Amino acid sequence: MSNRWNHGFWISVLLTLVLVVTSSGPSALGQSSTAMSARMSAPDSSHVMASVGGTQEPATDQAQNAVDIVRDPADVPPSPGGRPLQIVRVSLVAQELEGKLDPVLGATYEYWTFNGKVPGPMIRVRQGDTVELTLRNDGRLVSHSIDLHAALGPGGGMELTEAKQGETRTFTFKAIVPGVFVYHCGTNLAAQHIANGMYGLIVVEPPEGLPRVDREFYVMQGEIYTVEDIGGSGHQKMSLPKLMDERPEYFVFNGAVGALTAQHPMHAKVGETVRIFFGVGGPNLISAPHVIGQVLTQVYNEGSFTSPPLTSVQTTVVPPGGATIIEFKPMVPGSYKLVDHALVRVARSLIGSIEVSGPPHPELFHEGPAQ
Repeated sequence: MSNRWNHGFWISVLLTLVLVVTSSGPSALGQSSTAMSARMSAPDSSHVMASVGGTQEPATDQAQNAVDIVRDPADVPPSPGGRPLQIVRVSLVAQELEGKLDPVLGATYEYWTFNGKVPGPMIRVRQGDTVELTLRNDGRLVSHSIDLHAALGPGGGMELTEAKQGETRTFTFKAIVPGVFVYHCGTNLAAQHIANGMYGLIVVEPPEGLPRVDREFYVMQGEIYTVEDIGGSGHQKMSLPKLMDERPEYFVFNGAVGALTAQHPMHAKVGETVRIFFGVGGPNLISAPHVIGQVLTQVYNEGSFTSPPLTSVQTTVVPPGGATIIEFKPMVPGSYKLVDHALVRVARSLIGSIEVSGPPHPELFHEGPAQ
């Protein structure tokens, strides 16, 4: 990186900080809608805003007024398999909002979201559908856009959806390749938009749909880069230097500490097949998803529907901007933990719970010596 570029980059950051300080408070949440049954619910987002140092704001009324940005993992639209081809109209709204990063400690963070939650809503279509996507920017400061990895065209739609504050942009693409794909904001600095929460999954199912399972969940892993070390209270500012050095303070499932434990643990019954649509927003680091106490019965490697699923897998690997489907069938009741097997990340808040109810099976698993 040249000294000239580096100097210019930090000048732009400082100018952005001036805009941040002089701008008004967070915008109110809007509403969005969609023509498909995937509930594209309540909105949010904004652009390159960074803090390179400074103190954190105290945990006062700001923490009490922060909103819940966590996407419930059970918020999964139904499969479109078997229905005729159609035009699917999707509405996304970009907003910025003060969200609860750690509700127990009272830590908040300025999230940038699609439709007010992290991750953004799952978009689920049939191979061959025509997708009309509209992005409205309700942010206060900067532009936003959307890059859909399932869209075959320059930028995945990024240039066609680049929306300044108050603008609405629409583009259309045909979903011709089946698979599980990430979407995210593509506006520069894209890594910052993603780290602030602007990512989600689009699932393009084959015409016949996916095989039926008993439970489906939607989980995405993200990184949050704060000035203060993990465990602080009050408002946590983004650290651009840590983002550039790939040193997150928090690793999160679905946006926040405790999202899939205290807030929204997943539930299943003994003998049920559980499917998790799993993606990595990132923006920087690889994930190794693993369910402690389970062997994955099927893994759709890299989110591919055109390759045979892997079977009997202990741990898989998902790159940033990548996705997969993992399936398992718990046969013993209890609490199972979804983790990234880079296990130090559990200490940085990355853990989810799958609570399994039903009769015990001591022939498979029991305390004490063999009978």
